[in-house]
Amino acid sequence: MDDNPLLAELQWVHGMLRRDLATVRRLADQAAGGAPARDLQQGLRKLQSNGPLFQLKINCLSYCQFVHHHHQAEDAMLFPAVRRAAPQLRATVDRLESDHRVVSDLLDQVEGAARALGGDDAEIRAKLVVALRTLSDRLLEHLEFEEGALGPVLKTWKRWPFHG
Repeated sequence: MDDNPLLAELQWVHGMLRRDLATVRRLADQAAGGAPARDLQQGLRKLQSNGPLFQLKINCLSYCQFVHHHHQAEDAMLFPAVRRAAPQLRATVDRLESDHRVVSDLLDQVEGAARALGGDDAEIRAKLVVALRTLSDRLLEHLEFEEGALGPVLKTWKRWPFHG
């Protein structure tokens, strides 16, 4: 963690995402190993209910919804503020926004595969495993890049520019 409260807040949220991605990885490994569908669904439900972030469940996997909302907030508030404060990071912000679209599609794939999981259908299991692993790899890469790229700008801020 950094001593800058704004970067620390971003890293705190990303830390929760990383923690739960580790759980997602374990679920993928269990699915690949042939764990019963009921056990996998129970693991997903447990992921949804553990921790304050995952009580934000609407009508689908709350983890996916939280990441969707987090990225939407960054797109709507953080990234425009970064563009204003550091115009030299325009290409970086473009990449981050592009990453968000890719991650959004991957989240949709995880949600679809999780909902389709019901029996011992190897094809659906394989789809879930690939979706979870791909999401984990891509999102971890994105979080690392975002923190490194935006850290220097966030360290110069005394408060979030979009909060009154």
